[in-house]
Amino acid sequence: MAGLEGAFLCLGNPLLDVSAVVDQAFLDKYEIKLANQILAEEKHLPMYAELAEMPNVEYIPGGAGQNTTRVCQWMLQVPHACSYMGCIGDDEFGRKMTEVATKEGVNVRYQVDASTPTGTCATCIVSSERSLVANLAAANNFKVDHLLLPENLELLHKSRVVYCTGFFITVSPASIETVAKHCAENDKIYAMNLSAPFIVQVPPFKKVLMDAMPYIDFLFGNEIEAAALAASEGWEGLPLEQVALKLSRLPKANGCRPRVVVFTQGCDPTLVAVGGRVLKYPVMVIAKDKLVDTNGAGDAFVGGFMSQLVCGKDISECVRAGNYAANTIIQRSGCTFPPKPTFIWN
Repeated sequence: MAGLEGAFLCLGNPLLDVSAVVDQAFLDKYEIKLANQILAEEKHLPMYAELAEMPNVEYIPGGAGQNTTRVCQWMLQVPHACSYMGCIGDDEFGRKMTEVATKEGVNVRYQVDASTPTGTCATCIVSSERSLVANLAAANNFKVDHLLLPENLELLHKSRVVYCTGFFITVSPASIETVAKHCAENDKIYAMNLSAPFIVQVPPFKKVLMDAMPYIDFLFGNEIEAAALAASEGWEGLPLEQVALKLSRLPKANGCRPRVVVFTQGCDPTLVAVGGRVLKYPVMVIAKDKLVDTNGAGDAFVGGFMSQLVCGKDISECVRAGNYAANTIIQRSGCTFPPKPTFIWN
């Protein structure tokens, strides 16, 4: 595990998860759906205060990219193996996130916006399933200038794998372009996540994704996001395996490695398209009574996957670690984990 400091770098939207178990009436009141992720509109803003009043409310450092980074760091157990950039406010929520992530060993390089509060994400849980409503606030104000500071560029230059969430598309396309091109020019791995259906359903956001596609070595998504992308491309009715294959074959800027497309499907096998074929990897099955909530499961899968990727492991080991991490997280509330992983390295 030597030489892993700074191996993984993520850019994303740091949010404090405001998590609570709710009922269907709550979802209907705010017109939100389970198994979905959206950005908060005016009508959603009272939701945060209502959740905060609930007796079972929890506050957990979140944001998809930050979850992935924290899980990857937890898997590697090497201080500062993982670095993370995003924008927070100069407030208690921001300080709490900094404290937790730093204690976990993540090298956080937050941009601090003193004029805007730290972003929050309403995590509404019904029967172990969740609906996420993100109020980006300060997270929306990340600027490429922060990435270009000498001390932060040093992290980019040191990294082996760079990862951006699809959510970050709405915040800083210039940062995505900067890191993607750096990876292509320096034969590093650049990865992205579809993150949510709206990313491919809103034309300006989809354009950023497709502009980045030639630079993407690893593309992640779940079956819902994959179906939304297929629909946006006019591939309705195409089996998920074929969608993954089509995406893996799109042109690449760096011809040194093929694109790998990874689609998770909940409890169904994980699909991996690479080199003209699709591999299927079964997930770890758990008893229904052990499932606490699915929030952060996809983020954890990518975190586990990345922990092996930065070490040069093959795809099967990456998926095995991803499934282990996701399995661990869904047995706990929010994206939290025990002090040490029990994953056995091969």
